[in-house]
Amino acid sequence: MARNEEKAQSMLYRFREAQAAELGLGTRSDRRPRMASACKSLRECERWRGEILREISRKVSKIQDAGLTDYEVRDLNDEINRLLREKRHWENQIVALGGANYRRNVAMLDDDGKEVPGTKGYKYFGRAKELPGVKELFMSKKTEEDEENKVQNYYKKFQNQGPAYFGDLDEADGKLLEYEMHAEEEEWEDAYNHLRTVLGLPTDEPVPPIPRPAKQHAAVSITDASQAGPPEPKRKAPDEDGDVEMAADSEVVKRAKTDGAPPPPTSGASTEEAMLAHAKRTAAYIPILSPEILMPPKLPTREEMEAYLLELRKKALVEEYFGNE
Repeated sequence: MARNEEKAQSMLYRFREAQAAELGLGTRSDRRPRMASACKSLRECERWRGEILREISRKVSKIQDAGLTDYEVRDLNDEINRLLREKRHWENQIVALGGANYRRNVAMLDDDGKEVPGTKGYKYFGRAKELPGVKELFMSKKTEEDEENKVQNYYKKFQNQGPAYFGDLDEADGKLLEYEMHAEEEEWEDAYNHLRTVLGLPTDEPVPPIPRPAKQHAAVSITDASQAGPPEPKRKAPDEDGDVEMAADSEVVKRAKTDGAPPPPTSGASTEEAMLAHAKRTAAYIPILSPEILMPPKLPTREEMEAYLLELRKKALVEEYFGNE
């Protein structure tokens, strides 16, 4: 009777060992550990992961066999899912040991580019998709996806609309504002006529205008200065005898009289007249400048500034969301 060493060298023994390794079977010392966390070698983890991948490949090929019964198909599909969970444990252990990260959450897509149902959680392979109950599950998911796509396509036509769709350009041409003003006047007249009829007022009186808020004009900074009168010319410093020279004042009065400039404005004069008089007196000293040029600029009112800033914001929003078109 041959010894064990001779048995191990026989061709049949080596063939059985290769067949067991291919099927995932082996000796007790060469079996895959039940807990992936018990393996502390990165090389061994890579080896067991490769072995699980080979087993999954063989079982996926086997589940395509049309001669299998429904029970065998269900058992094979359960084994494939169990191997996938075990593969995920080994991949986590490989990452913990500093190896490559094989876990990639890449969605499985069909020919239309949509995600294939049943690719998350429990998966179905081969003939398992045609089992009773599973096929109806896939059909219901497909029906739900078709309904969601119909709803999305219906609401898609309301998306990416221009500013005119939302009424942002209704007041650009002024027609809407004119129509609203006309409608307000008609309603005002109807309300006044009704009130006049109720109170028994005479009908000969004209309809009063609509009380609208008065425009708030911005205060002009030069108002106080113009009402206070023209600035006094600088006086020269006193000489050695202590007398103060008033030549500047006399020259101003003489030139104003010779040039025919109007006298200083009275206290009751308006702001514009005061500014005009001040500009004319200043132009008497500088002949190349006219009083219109020396007039202070007209500042925009608060309403004009708000309207201008509102238009700038509208243009900025339109360019941001719809481009320069």
